[in-house]
Amino acid sequence: MKITAVQTVVVNAIHRNWIFVKVLTDQPGLYGWGEATLEWKTRAVCATIEDLEPFVIGEDPTRIEHVVRRMTGFSFWPLGAIGLSAVSGIEHALWDIKGKALGVPVHDLLGGRVRDNVAVYTHLRRAKIGAQVPTSDVNAFCDAVQETVEMGYNAIKLGFVPYTGYTAPLPEVRHVEKLAHAVRERVGDGVEIMTDFHGRPDSVEAARAYIDAIAPIKPLFVEEAIQPGDAGAMAELARQVACPLATGERLFTPREFADLAEKRAVAYIQPDLAHCGGLTGGRKIAAIAEAAHMGVAPHNPMGPVAGAVALHFDLATPNFVIQEEAVGLVPWFRDICTQTYPLDMQNGVWGVPGAPGLGIEINEAEAARHPFAQEEIPALEAILPDGRIANW
Repeated sequence: MKITAVQTVVVNAIHRNWIFVKVLTDQPGLYGWGEATLEWKTRAVCATIEDLEPFVIGEDPTRIEHVVRRMTGFSFWPLGAIGLSAVSGIEHALWDIKGKALGVPVHDLLGGRVRDNVAVYTHLRRAKIGAQVPTSDVNAFCDAVQETVEMGYNAIKLGFVPYTGYTAPLPEVRHVEKLAHAVRERVGDGVEIMTDFHGRPDSVEAARAYIDAIAPIKPLFVEEAIQPGDAGAMAELARQVACPLATGERLFTPREFADLAEKRAVAYIQPDLAHCGGLTGGRKIAAIAEAAHMGVAPHNPMGPVAGAVALHFDLATPNFVIQEEAVGLVPWFRDICTQTYPLDMQNGVWGVPGAPGLGIEINEAEAARHPFAQEEIPALEAILPDGRIANW
C-alpha cells in the first residue's frame, strides 16, 4: 500500500477554520481523515501540508512512526505550531487508514482500551458562538452555567479572570471571588468546575491572587495560570497555591512536557493532538506525564475529526482524566459528518466506537457549504485599560 496524495478540506466555523486532511492511497476506496486546525493560521497550515506532501508520497501509510519521522526529520528546521499541526493532521489520517485496512478501531491499535467510556467537559453553553454571557452579570452567568449542566454535563470549564497585566487589582479579584462562589453554590459539589486563565496574568503574583480567590470552590484545575513555556515559574506558582494547575495546549514536543514533569510544575497536562504530532506525539507525552504522576486532560475546542482522534487516545491512555469538547460551537457541527459519528455524549461521557479506523467521515458536499472565510478573531478585544495589548 502506498500514499498517493494529501488533500485538505477547509470548513469555516466562524472563530476558526477547520482544516480536515484527507490522505489517499493506491487501494481503491481506502483513505484516511485527520484534522490540523490551528486558529487564525489556516493559510499557513494548508501551505505547510503541501510542503510536507513530497515527504510522504509513495510511503506505506501503515508505517506511521516512520512517516512522521520523514516529515519532522527531513524538514530540518523545527516545525513549531504551524508545522506540527500539519504533521498531526496527516498523522491522524494514517491511523484512520491503518484501522480501516485491518478492520479495527484505532483504540485497538493503541494497545486496546483501558476504560469503558470517556469523561468530557464543555464550555459555557457548549461554546456556542454568540451565546456567551459577560462575567460582570453574576446571576446571568450562573443561569448560563446551570443551563449548560442541564444539557447532561458533569463538568464545565469557565473563564473567570479578566484581561490582566502584572498586577491583579483588588476590585477585580473580589469580583472573581464572588463569581466563583456563586457558580459553585448554583451547581453544587457534584459538578466539576475548571477555570481557564488563558495565560492572562503576566506575573506569578497576579496569577496567585486570582487563584487564591478561586481556591475555596475546589476547581478540578486552573488552566494556563501564566503564559506557557516557563516550567520553573509554573512550578514556583504551584508551590504557592492550593489549586491543581494545568497547562500544555500551547506546548508541542515531548521535551517541553518533560520540563514540566521534571519540575512537577502541574498536576495535569493538556496536549492538543492536532498540534503535538498527533497520536504518535501524544502517546509519548502521556508516558512522560504518567512517570511524573500527572494526569492528561487533552485540549480540543476544534472540529469533529480532532474529537474522534481524542476519543481513541483517551480510551487507550491510562492517565487520561477528562476531555475537552466544543460540539456546540456551530449548530451544524454534526452535519459536517456522515452518519458515522462517534461523539454523542450521554450522562457526561462519550462511549466506545466500534467502527474501523477513527470511525468518522467528513461529508464533503456538506463541507463545501461552509468554505474558507476569514475567521472572526475574538483576541482582538484583548486590550488593557491603558491601551496595552493583553494576553487573550
